[in-house]
Amino acid sequence: MTARPSPSDRPFPRTLVPVQELHDAPLAPLTTFRLGGPATRLLTATTDAEVVEAVREADAAATPLLVIGGGSNLVIGDKGFEGTALRVATKGFALSGTTLELAAGEIWTDAVARTVEAGLAGIECLAGIPGSAGATPIQNVGAYGQEVSSTISEVIAYDRRTRETVTLPDAECAFSYRHSRFKAEPDRYVVLRVRFELEDAGGLSAPLRYAETARAMGVEQGERVPAQDARETVLRLRAGKGMVLDSEDHDTWSAGSFFTNPVLGPEQYAAFLARAKERLGDEVAPPAFPAPDGGTKTSAAWLIDRAGFTKGYGTGPARISTKHTLALTNRGDATTDDLLALAREVVAGVHAAFGVTLVNEPVTVGVSL
Repeated sequence: MTARPSPSDRPFPRTLVPVQELHDAPLAPLTTFRLGGPATRLLTATTDAEVVEAVREADAAATPLLVIGGGSNLVIGDKGFEGTALRVATKGFALSGTTLELAAGEIWTDAVARTVEAGLAGIECLAGIPGSAGATPIQNVGAYGQEVSSTISEVIAYDRRTRETVTLPDAECAFSYRHSRFKAEPDRYVVLRVRFELEDAGGLSAPLRYAETARAMGVEQGERVPAQDARETVLRLRAGKGMVLDSEDHDTWSAGSFFTNPVLGPEQYAAFLARAKERLGDEVAPPAFPAPDGGTKTSAAWLIDRAGFTKGYGTGPARISTKHTLALTNRGDATTDDLLALAREVVAGVHAAFGVTLVNEPVTVGVSL
């Protein structure tokens, strides 16, 4: 790894003051699922220095540490978290030419809106994704034909192993589909800031790569459109699927897509295709997209729906969204156990129907499928 100390000449808050501290603190309000028990201790950090100090303190005391950003990709067990939960609420938005630097605690969808207003392209189709900027490189967040890995130039993080702040260039982040070195080593890095290199396309978007977006805008894939129009179109498409947060809409009490789209090797895909044709007939063609290393990516939503788990499926307090089969939702009084029971039912049903094992996208804390 070629890690180098992070430069300090940035217009971001750098002071160290006592962080906010609560004990036996509810964590459910910090997640978009609104689920999960309390943490033994909850700290809220508003500067990089506070984040680093809190992490160092927890590590020195060998205290379990849970880092929370926007809580949009998090499933916490009903028993909660026995240790220190650190809420990263840092602020910082710096735009210089086409270079964007965001503090980890910045609200992602607001940052997208500001870059579009500045006439820059590259993340406009990632509008409406809930959560904070610091989570985007961990999951290599992507939607509607864009992934953050295509625009991230550097990630500034605290390395808990070397106990120093380092800057990792994009080539060392090991980005892949919904994955990165930060996800592969979850107990090593705490993201502090993310730098992006965007494009000045005169107010136009990046070329539209997602067929649904292009159709909705009445253009061909690969064309550019006004970036603001692309952003607004994506927001409408997401809202129609319950993927834009709305406290009054229980379809958005979720983590968005609960399962990743399966990537199947040649033999796996051939076996899946045979099962699909046997179950649904030769005329039904499952979605298929080329993936690295000769693999094929198919649609988790398609698998869930064809396995019999349609929109609104379920009778309990945790159900599939009425707008999108890929979202599992809390209808208002669910527990994490309710949610996991539904998730396990879906996983088992899809595997029985097609021989494909779905993998959860959200991070689980104190529980697993």
